[in-house]
Amino acid sequence: MKPNLIYIFADQWRYHAMACNREDQVITPNMDGFVRESLCFDNAYSTFPLCTPHRGSLMTGKYPFSVGLWTNCKIGLEEKIMLKPQETCIGNVLQDEGFHTGYIGKWHLDSPEQNFTSHPKSGAENWDAYTPPGERRQGFEYWLSYGACDDHLNPHYWADSPEQICPGKWSAQYETDKALEYLGDHKDGECPFALFVSYNPPHLPYELVPEPYYEKFKDLEIKWRPNVPEEKRTPEMEVIARQYFAAVYGIDEQFGRILSYLRENNMEENTLVVLSADHGEMLGSHGLMSKNVWYEESIHIPLVMRQKNRICPGKCSTVFASPDHMPTLLELLGLPVPDTCEGISHAASVLGKEEESPDYMFLCSYPGSAESVSAFAKLGMTHKAFGWRGIKTPEYTYVITNGYMPGEKQKEYLYDDIHDPWQIHPQVIERDCEEPEILEFRRLLKEYLAMLDDPFLWEKERDGIE
Repeated sequence: MKPNLIYIFADQWRYHAMACNREDQVITPNMDGFVRESLCFDNAYSTFPLCTPHRGSLMTGKYPFSVGLWTNCKIGLEEKIMLKPQETCIGNVLQDEGFHTGYIGKWHLDSPEQNFTSHPKSGAENWDAYTPPGERRQGFEYWLSYGACDDHLNPHYWADSPEQICPGKWSAQYETDKALEYLGDHKDGECPFALFVSYNPPHLPYELVPEPYYEKFKDLEIKWRPNVPEEKRTPEMEVIARQYFAAVYGIDEQFGRILSYLRENNMEENTLVVLSADHGEMLGSHGLMSKNVWYEESIHIPLVMRQKNRICPGKCSTVFASPDHMPTLLELLGLPVPDTCEGISHAASVLGKEEESPDYMFLCSYPGSAESVSAFAKLGMTHKAFGWRGIKTPEYTYVITNGYMPGEKQKEYLYDDIHDPWQIHPQVIERDCEEPEILEFRRLLKEYLAMLDDPFLWEKERDGIE
């Protein structure tokens, strides 16, 4: 029989926030033990470091722009952003191939109900949405989810009716409870299962973390990353950092419960377990919070895979992009990869075989606020031609940005991520630069833009509205 799949990913959880990576002051004993038994991708990045775009890539194996996910599913835009049910998603393939499929936690791929009615029967507010049974669940049979709501201490969910389920527990704890119930229901089944668990913490609000977890960090003296400016190192920021680390500690405990269940029920050899995130968190680096920028803290995500006696533990340097998850997982499960996938399968690397794949990947971000969309429209321009695009390699981050509002100057940067790991001293590239290395990055980026029909305005094209 095919192996089972458990794919666990946390929202806004950066690569640096695992103790074994020796960067953030987190405590993650269960993750650290899992890493010792697993293959760790050191170069896994979020192609578009924002919730909906990465999740769309994860589900479809396509680039965010290819599936129309140029910002989060949210209210306030004329265009209703959502993952269209016509897309071929990993859940669809798994279901068609005889897997029982389940999804627990944050979805954030459906258009908010308040885009269509001010008083949804489900009670969904703001960016939230109840996704009813049917094609918009993209092949997932078992469903306990919500669209986008960040009340971690008082979460709500929907199953197969508009009636909210309000467990009164920290979201990650309740989602783990339900994941363990799901495993119990399917451990002796006649068909393999695939379960996706999407934890919302450590996503903000940072303060919504159970007190027992915060207690472990409340007196922690924060050791700031060198790229956090002095003016950002305030007592308030120290509290936020402690809260973020506490949430990661809580996620570690919940993840450990799932690992214990697999071990106690002899499921480690027939279950592929994946631990990852949708994007990172700046946490004051470069004076910024949150995500959606090209810095390491925002784009670099954990990616760890284990199937005992099949995947050899160790490190893997293969560059792994958001669209690569679906084809890689399907091939590891022995399933066909749809032609619709734009990502690359790295199953060979996972299994310790030689792989011919690019040593670079595409990065992108598009203006997504109603204000910026409107500002460009007034000039007869599409906002989708702006924002920033880039190329990431294990050694470098190359970025060109032409802004989120009209009139912003185009800028081009190259970061040496080996010799300047904090990305403090980028090379500022002049438009007439003829360095071979820069010309090659420009060529690679233009290839991606052409492949995706991305309308990004480049160099002299930009002058028309400045």
